[in-house]
Amino acid sequence: MPGTGKPPSSTKYSPRSVALSILLASRRNERALDEVLDERVRSVSDPRDRALIMELVYGVLRRQEALDWRLSAVLTKPLHRLPTLVQMLLRIGVYQLIFLDRIPASAAVHEAVELAKGSTKQLGRDWSALVNGVLRNLIRLPAPNLPDPASHPAEYLSISYGIPLWLSTRWLARLGYTEAESACQGASAIPSLTFRVNRIRLTRDNLLEQFAKAGVIAHPTAISPAGVKLDKGQDVSSLPGFEAGDYYVEDEAAQLIPPILDPQSGESILDVCAAPGGKASHLAELMGDQGTIVALDLKASRLELLRDNCRRLGLHCIVPIVGDARRPSDWPVDIARSRHAGLPLFDRILIDAPCSGLGVMRRHPESKGQRQESTFDRHQILQSQILESVAPCLRPGGVLVYSTCSNEPEETEEVVSRFCKTYPGWMRESVAPWLPSTASPFVTEQGALSTMCNRVGMDGFYAARLRNMS
Repeated sequence: MPGTGKPPSSTKYSPRSVALSILLASRRNERALDEVLDERVRSVSDPRDRALIMELVYGVLRRQEALDWRLSAVLTKPLHRLPTLVQMLLRIGVYQLIFLDRIPASAAVHEAVELAKGSTKQLGRDWSALVNGVLRNLIRLPAPNLPDPASHPAEYLSISYGIPLWLSTRWLARLGYTEAESACQGASAIPSLTFRVNRIRLTRDNLLEQFAKAGVIAHPTAISPAGVKLDKGQDVSSLPGFEAGDYYVEDEAAQLIPPILDPQSGESILDVCAAPGGKASHLAELMGDQGTIVALDLKASRLELLRDNCRRLGLHCIVPIVGDARRPSDWPVDIARSRHAGLPLFDRILIDAPCSGLGVMRRHPESKGQRQESTFDRHQILQSQILESVAPCLRPGGVLVYSTCSNEPEETEEVVSRFCKTYPGWMRESVAPWLPSTASPFVTEQGALSTMCNRVGMDGFYAARLRNMS
């Protein structure tokens, strides 16, 4: 099918045309959605238009399963057989018709039809009649009933919460209906804007007072002692204290992981897969910015983000290093304390392993279309390689924390359990002593942290603590 990738070039600017271009770029997976949004929304001057663009992009991505289900009832051919651009146009139109009460139906249909006309040349034919007919039929016909949760629970959860069918099916089999629905709710919820206070500079109460004086409504996080949550999303860079480095944007669950490593002032720490620096900067704060944190990442461009964050936060003990975590002998680093068998030795190591990212899917709804069940096995191989390669860099008696923003067994317990069986010189320790008492419900039977299915609005993170007893 011709012309499936680019937004219509001849259509006059509108928020919907910008949203369409962003969604198409996301579908091509050329760059991160955040980057494309930042670039294209920044050029829009009207704040109302910017808000509508964000609403349409994130709304379509979060609700795609429901939108496609509604479209299937009024299409004469499968949606996936239409050009990608037409699919996205229809989804944008349906999202407005179903979920945005303040937009007149006539305006939603008219804009979609005009965008379809403007894309005729690149699509090779005029699809505006189909777009017009489908959207008007959706308005005219009664909405179909949702699948019965008793007889078709996976389909019901998928459509109700915007979860891929393979994933709702998987969670049902693993968790049962009640917990699976909780997981779906968490994965589809709109996340709040959460900060970690830079406690080298000020206390949480200081930051809350600063926000209150500026008329910014904020409150302490329920679990993390370092967190502040805003009731309303805002442009972070314009908030008081941002440029001064008073806080770092980070979910509450992620804030629980660095304390599990329990870094001490003056130690040498390795942070693996460190960019853009959230956990590395938290470790530095916990150490009073005294010691050395080697922040390792495979991509130099991502380490530039880490450097920017360190400069803003006023941290000096973090040393960014480009390197492959699976090849420690190639790292351009020499820790003064000692080396063993050609490898640097560290007092503590944090591995923030690459994973499916299902625990942060609500923040990155575009990732739903990029994940399949086969993803877990592929990640498990990489995660095990990283853990086995990095572990020899820990001094005897040192502590290693393995964490992921996923709670799937293949990426969490299976990796850790297999490692401990293969290397009996390593012992698991419960994470409970290093967590606030409010986090005790998230300590698993194995002594790990797991925030999946939490009901306090946190992302889904996992962390296990290991000690080198050799």
